[in-house]
Amino acid sequence: MTVSSVKVLSVIPPMTQLNTPYPSTAYLTGFLRSRGVDAVQEDLALALVLSLLSREGLQSVREVIDQMPEAERSAPVNFFMDHIERYLATIDPTIAFLQGRDSTLGHRICTRHFLPEGARFANLEVYLDEEGGDPLAWAFGALGMQDRARHLATLYLNELADVLRDAIDPRFEFVRYAESLAMSQPTFEPLAEALAQPLNLVDTLLRRLTLAAIDRHQPQLVLLSVPFPGAVYAAFRMAQAIKAEHPHITVALGGGFVNTELRELSEPRVFDYVDVVTLDAGERPLLALLEHVQGRRSRQRLVRAFVREADTGQVTYVNWQEPDVPFSEVGTPTWDGLPLDRYLSLLDMLNPMNRLWSDGRWNKLTVAHGCYWKKCSFCDVSLDYISRYEAASAELLVDRIEAIVRETGQTGFHFVDEAAPPKVLKALAHELIRRGVTISWWGNVRFEKSFTPELCQLLADSGCIAISGGLEVASDRLLTLMKKGVSVEQVARVTRAFTDAGILVHAYLMYGFPTQTVQDTVDALEYVRQLFEQGCIQSGFFHRFACTVHSPVGQAPQDYGVQLIPLPPVSFAKNDIGFIDPTGVDHDALGVALKKAIYNFMHGIGLESDIRSWFHIKVPKSTVPRRFIERALST
Repeated sequence: MTVSSVKVLSVIPPMTQLNTPYPSTAYLTGFLRSRGVDAVQEDLALALVLSLLSREGLQSVREVIDQMPEAERSAPVNFFMDHIERYLATIDPTIAFLQGRDSTLGHRICTRHFLPEGARFANLEVYLDEEGGDPLAWAFGALGMQDRARHLATLYLNELADVLRDAIDPRFEFVRYAESLAMSQPTFEPLAEALAQPLNLVDTLLRRLTLAAIDRHQPQLVLLSVPFPGAVYAAFRMAQAIKAEHPHITVALGGGFVNTELRELSEPRVFDYVDVVTLDAGERPLLALLEHVQGRRSRQRLVRAFVREADTGQVTYVNWQEPDVPFSEVGTPTWDGLPLDRYLSLLDMLNPMNRLWSDGRWNKLTVAHGCYWKKCSFCDVSLDYISRYEAASAELLVDRIEAIVRETGQTGFHFVDEAAPPKVLKALAHELIRRGVTISWWGNVRFEKSFTPELCQLLADSGCIAISGGLEVASDRLLTLMKKGVSVEQVARVTRAFTDAGILVHAYLMYGFPTQTVQDTVDALEYVRQLFEQGCIQSGFFHRFACTVHSPVGQAPQDYGVQLIPLPPVSFAKNDIGFIDPTGVDHDALGVALKKAIYNFMHGIGLESDIRSWFHIKVPKSTVPRRFIERALST
């Protein structure tokens, strides 16, 4: 058996995202094909959603609800049943509209008399003007029909997700599907119990789609790429179906969740579903696994792989030492086999920057492997995806870009680096301009001083439309403790340089970092308010700091003034770890105010208000001068 005689199927399990394929299978398939392997791919996350959100799918939902006692039906379920004929009539046309296949339907959606409108639509009425006018005019004006319709259609889908969650599966989400079963779960027990339950409608559809993909491709090896906890349950349901019907097929589990959370895996029951679990960059482990499937390599010579021993039933970690495939040799991602015309462009947020994550079909590409900075104390700097930094030449990157555009017909790119290096981006911009390659791109960076106004303008000229980056806690004391390598003033100047070049800016923000006080939090929010006010950033998101076992905080908590809470014995997932902060601050209470404020700032609301007005508890006055950012920009 030759390498090319082994057929490999890479699968994206539910749920990841609906507007564009998650890139892991595109990377793996492109790499394997570059090595002569017969490799194909499927996005069963999209397939599952399209099966559920169809006339036939909603009919099946209706049949399940018909068997429910009326007393157990929630308000969204009752609304769905009261308007079932309208849902059945509108679902297929609305999906076609969101896929870009029937743009004229937007006119009917905008009449507000086409789609059934439940509780989520009531929130729109808070924007009614004094004369009772159009509640969305502030966002879309007299024009903007397509965006307005897409926003309304997204609300409609979110209401259907409410119905699925209340009537079919209480864990259902479009993104974080059943993630509590896997995220930092020390044992496999919750997942095992869920997998032992009878199949519900979602499970049944997923099983049918999985077996259809197996019948279609006839693979000898199936790769389940699990990037997030919200894709784990579905991945195991798929593996369960494959093993029940095709026990001879080798099933491998890998991806971001595995790389961060399953590094100390010792639970034998995992291997009732999969044959091997691989860690970190997948190229070298896959080449070794392929040879093993062919009978040309023993299990003792697998690379970064967990397996279960047949004689003892114990889990063993095997890591035959072989060098990783250089980043310049991993090949070009391919989207061949994925239904690029079937993804849904959604519009959850009425913010021009924030919408990029859910709206539009983006080719995802990595500029460099790992992070060139790799010092931030909250980050998993000890893991391969951060610590092993490798860049490719600008010439090779543009070769890949041109190949992807030829294949997909799409010129939008999302560079998914942890932090794209300024030097590489500069060279890439020059090469794009030199070759006359026209693309639109966005990505993640560190707000470092290398991003001068001149460089920002060059990036804009090469097609950069947006940038995201971590400001984390807007406090120079905490930024120093984080080893972030930036200051608030520097972030202000860099973000303003991007904005002045016509590039949208999103800031990742954090609260609850060790030793962060209430005063730190209030001051940080004041800095953020001023950054919005001065046009430095257009979007942001506050997330609660989570200490991971792989981060400097998790590995040396004494350096950050905190004490870790001991974990129970771990045989499955291990990542987040609790800690005791002597400040005793109620960060959950503060977080409510932070998220409310940032949401309003993104829509231009409340930028003149005293920052304390966002908090429902008494907080101190900010110590930040009201014109701090303005003065920083003028010096």
